[in-house]
Amino acid sequence: MDTPLTISQAFLVGLVSTLHCLGMCGGIMGALSLSLPAEVRNNRVYLVSFVSLFNIGRIVSYMAAGLIAGAFGVEILKAVGLENAHEILRYFGVIFMVAIGFYLAGWFPQMAQVERIGKPVWRYVEPIARKMMPINTPARALFYGMAWGWLPCGLVYVVLLMTVTAGSAIQGANMMLAFGLGTLPTMLSAGIMTTWVRRLASSQKARQVIGVIIILSALASLLIGVGDGLNHQQH
Repeated sequence: MDTPLTISQAFLVGLVSTLHCLGMCGGIMGALSLSLPAEVRNNRVYLVSFVSLFNIGRIVSYMAAGLIAGAFGVEILKAVGLENAHEILRYFGVIFMVAIGFYLAGWFPQMAQVERIGKPVWRYVEPIARKMMPINTPARALFYGMAWGWLPCGLVYVVLLMTVTAGSAIQGANMMLAFGLGTLPTMLSAGIMTTWVRRLASSQKARQVIGVIIILSALASLLIGVGDGLNHQQH
């Protein structure tokens, strides 16, 4: 069964949210890299390994959250029991994706308020993350990344809201995996090359271009869905 938000769209959101990631987490990634022991920072292989483990842990947390959100969405569908629930979920997925486009472009800053949702969770997770310091072993890097994945982030939360429309817990986890993989090139670069990433994050024009790409992708998926529905009716 097709999903309201496809895996490729989730990946696209992660990939083109580059500037948001640089502004929100790029500084964190850079600071984490600079806090590593000198023997790790001065060895490129070790540095790449630790930065990769940070991000693997982060993506694992995204998948866990997606699993929960997808399962929650299934329970909502069962409770509502609508025959055309799949189409309704498709429209909600498109609405959320358009909202992300406006948010990334800077035209809907109010969406950052959804970060309040995760603040109670972060109050419990943040002390655990602190206990991982100093990050001087691969295991600590991985577990710190898993804690970091629960850091309140408006973009992550809106993508999570879209995974509620995924149709299953596994599909929700897969969507968050795709989103996390989309953010990976940026976050790896931020962890290894910390000198130039902040300039890119400050470009308002680049943000607007990315926002428009997301909006057009959402509208295109809606049109494709409508076209498929008409074809089914004709047959």
